[in-house]
Amino acid sequence: MASGSGMANLNGQDTVAVNGEPVVKRLRESIQYDSSLRTPKEPQNKVTVVLGAQWGDEGKGKVVDLLAMDADIVCRCQGGNNAGHTVVVDSVEYDFHLLPSGVLNKKAVSFIGNGVVIHLPGLFEEAEKNLHKGKGLHGWEERLKISDRAHIVFNFHQAVDGIQEQQRQQQEGKNLGTTKKGIGPAYSSKAARNGLRVCDLVSDFKVFEDKFRMLAEHFLTMYPNLKVDIDSELNQLKEYAERLRPLVTDGVYFMHKALTGPSKKILVEGANAALLDIDFGTYPFVTSSNCTVGGVCTGLGVPPSHVGRVYGVVKAYTTRVGVGAFPTEQNNDVGDLLQSKGREFGVTTGRRRRCGWLDLILVRYAHMVNGFSAIALTKLDILDTLPEIKVAVAYKVDGKPLPSFPANMDVLTRVSVDYETLPGWCCSTEAARSLEELPQQAQNYIRFIENFLQVPVKWVGVGKSRESMIKLF
Repeated sequence: MASGSGMANLNGQDTVAVNGEPVVKRLRESIQYDSSLRTPKEPQNKVTVVLGAQWGDEGKGKVVDLLAMDADIVCRCQGGNNAGHTVVVDSVEYDFHLLPSGVLNKKAVSFIGNGVVIHLPGLFEEAEKNLHKGKGLHGWEERLKISDRAHIVFNFHQAVDGIQEQQRQQQEGKNLGTTKKGIGPAYSSKAARNGLRVCDLVSDFKVFEDKFRMLAEHFLTMYPNLKVDIDSELNQLKEYAERLRPLVTDGVYFMHKALTGPSKKILVEGANAALLDIDFGTYPFVTSSNCTVGGVCTGLGVPPSHVGRVYGVVKAYTTRVGVGAFPTEQNNDVGDLLQSKGREFGVTTGRRRRCGWLDLILVRYAHMVNGFSAIALTKLDILDTLPEIKVAVAYKVDGKPLPSFPANMDVLTRVSVDYETLPGWCCSTEAARSLEELPQQAQNYIRFIENFLQVPVKWVGVGKSRESMIKLF
């Protein structure tokens, strides 16, 4: 063939076109290998995780607020506005449902991850309400990022949540006690693969509108009594899309940069709690997401090797909102005292919380799933006036010890509880700011918990303010 035919040089040199088609260069004989790749490397940055260890309402917001003071990034990884965290700063009480509690730190970026389901009216209403309370939330939109992969809770999801709860009551005579915030139906849409995400809303709105109408029609077919004003909600969503667009980011890339870049303190704020986890909780009286440590990886796109310390938040007694088994519940004067003194009303629903003694079988089970590095023990001061305090240390069914926390709720409702009775301290702990300033009996209570769980207690809460969290080590 003549040299002018465009034949490629196949001796590792530059190629030319053959019959007008480009020819790919041949690979070099050898490629230099970076031997450092085979040396195990410690992750540059790890996330610190705060999780509820009971049925929620343990005081996670206060612990997060404490740790968020010097955090660079504070994340939410699951749940929606069914969560409720109260934080008191400068005597102002802020209530958060979707926003990470760390949004009060003006130097930190707050991040809502892909595992969260977001009701947009709820998000912006929450921000507005807290803006009126104090200066803590000023400029929140400049320091909030939202994953483009997060799913959206629509108004009809909330309406369906209420219908489903009503149907359960009519058919079985019992409901799940949901918050009716649309969380379950939104996660159902996600699992059924017909849900809509933030990235859909901020892209081509015509395409989003077509998908939204299909999803709404799907629910209208399933629930004939459902009332949906499709056009009105679409107009509302179009407005929210413009407010949302500057906040949206590629969540996976955002977290990857944070984890592998310069040194950063990254905090993850769990919502709900271990015993409300969709897999490990007291099913079916649970939420619809993974609120144990696995939800951090799937809800943020964080590799397991980047999960650092995991702090479990444990209330000094036990509470539960709604229905479901509760072995240590006290329907008596003790329960009433804990409820009234502890102001045990749900942040999200305002429902009265059921109260009982601390259940260490339950907390030990939460530790098995989460691997707590340490415990934050909250609301110790609520026990101040009790002459004696009971702690659950074993379950029995039909007189036989249960070796583990039961999966079957019919079994859990039948358990009898073995208690250890400890002496109370009968004096106020609210002024204490160190372990040594606590009464000896209160110190003994803390040590008993540590010894049973084989997990150290790092903080003890004796009041509402940030300063009332005593750091033990």
